[in-house]
Amino acid sequence: MRMWNVETSQMCDKHLLGEHVEMHMFVGTINQGKSINGYVNNGLVEVDNLRKRHDKISREMRKRGMNHASPLPDYKKIQIGNVNIKKNEIELKRRCKNCFR
Repeated sequence: MRMWNVETSQMCDKHLLGEHVEMHMFVGTINQGKSINGYVNNGLVEVDNLRKRHDKISREMRKRGMNHASPLPDYKKIQIGNVNIKKNEIELKRRCKNCFR
C-alpha cells in the first residue's frame, strides 16, 4: 500500500484507481486496530491526510468520467507519516510510461 500524493491529473487511470483502493485499505487497517507503522516509517502514508487525498482522487475520477460510490469511512486521525512527493514522482515515472504524459 502506498499514498503517492502526486498530482492526480498526472496519474494514469490504473495508478489513480490503485491509490483510491489503497486509501480505503489504510482506513480499514486503522479501523481494525492493526499497525501501519511500517508504512509510516517508510514514508508511504500520511494518516492525517487520507481523507483529503481520497477526496482529491475521487474528484479526478469523476472528472475522467469514472463512477465513484465509495465514501471513505471515518477513522481516528493522527498526525503521523510524511510522504516525499518528489521521490514518489520519480518512482512513478520509473514504473509507468503512462503517468506524467
